[in-house]
Formats: sequence, C-alpha cells, structure tokens
Amino acid sequence: MQKNLISSPYLVIGFFLMLGACKQSNSDPNQKEMPNVLIFSRTKAFRHECIEPGTIALESYFKTHGIHSMHSEDSSMISDEKLQPFDAIIFFQTTGNILDSIQQLALQKFIKSGKGFVGIHSAADTEYDWPWYVNMVGAQFADHPDIQSATLQKVDTSHIASRNLPARWTRTDEWYNFKQPPDSVQVLMTIDETTYHGGTMGANHPMSWCHSYDGGKAFYTALGHTVESYKDTIFLDHILNGVLWAANK
Repeated sequence: MQKNLISSPYLVIGFFLMLGACKQSNSDPNQKEMPNVLIFSRTKAFRHECIEPGTIALESYFKTHGIHSMHSEDSSMISDEKLQPFDAIIFFQTTGNILDSIQQLALQKFIKSGKGFVGIHSAADTEYDWPWYVNMVGAQFADHPDIQSATLQKVDTSHIASRNLPARWTRTDEWYNFKQPPDSVQVLMTIDETTYHGGTMGANHPMSWCHSYDGGKAFYTALGHTVESYKDTIFLDHILNGVLWAANK
C-alpha cells in the first residue's frame, strides 16, 4: 500500500513552519510600532479653557493616526512604575509647581531612559523653580499680549513637526514672550513681531523648537491657547508629529 505522505509528522511540521515564514515575509519591515503617550494636564495656577475640549480632540486625533493615549491630572501618575508603559509624556496646558521631589525624580529617570517630552503652550509656565525642567522645555514664560492674529514663519523645512506647515502661517492665538530665547535647540518656527502688537523679543522670537535632552527628546510648541486651535488639523498635525519625533517613532 502506498504511504500517505501528508500523515508524516515531519511534513506537517514543515507545512506550518512554511506558513509562518510566508506571513513574516508579507509584513512590512519598515512598519514601526506607534507610541503610547500620557496626556498630563494638572494645573496649580491659571487653568486654560481649552483643556477639556483640547484633550478630547488630541485623543481623537491620535487614535485616528494609530497613537495610543491616556489622559490624567493625577500627579501620582508621575512615578517609575506608572510611566513605564509610555513612550512620551505631554504636558498639556500645565501650570504652576505641580510635582513633588519624588515625582520630579521619576520624570528625570523617564527622560534619561530615552523617552520623550512634549510641552504645549503653558508647559513653559510650569515648574518655575526647577532648572532641569526649565532647560528641558527650553524657555520660561514671561508674559503675553491680548489674543490676536499674527504670522508665524517656518524655519526648519525638513523636521517632521514643521515640514508640512505653511511657510508663513497666519492664525489667531495667545503669543507668548519668554524670559530668554531658548538656547541649544533646533528652532522650528518663529513669529513675525511686525504682524501683531505686544511682541518683546524682536526678530529672534521662536515659537516652536526641539532638542535632545539628558538622554531623551523634548519638543515644545507655544501655540494652542484657544479652544479653536483644537479644531485646526494643521495645528493638530504639528503636535502629532512632535509626539512621533519625541517618542522616537
């Protein structure tokens, strides 16, 4: 009687190994796992009206683009254990001194491990007395004029967070002046002070920048005070790409 070849255990094992190899060969070798980010918006000073609608908009926009996110205003989230699953943390409209010394140490360890920081608008008005944090953000908030229209100028045409922005981008927002211009950073956008009233920094007035910092990466944008900002897909894309850069994704 002729032996049934398919009943051979070696052929059966070989068949399933071949199927697995085929599945691996059909996967995209350039595909990267999307980041998991914590949106952190605790405030101990001024509280922005845009926090609640902005959080919803960010989470929705991130989800659409495959980014996993979680929102919290609980400072106990800033611990070694609770930060471990995240690739980046977003300080979203945080204000005041919001972390104790143990939480500060946990954030430092998070960045030193190669993770990312993203600061939006009043992240520059946070942790005033902590030099490590101020240096990570890049600059410290000084003051601002009334909300008004102004024109931003794209400086970096190749960075992922700015390359898709208009060369000159006119929009309405609250335009921060800083106590000092950021040092040793890659400036992505500046603001043209001739297009609005109340700028105090002259021709060198950065509004978004990034840099490698203490083992990790930090991205900051001063934009985003208004509720309307979070209906603007150009602005949301600016943040999303800043997150991807900071999270090494």
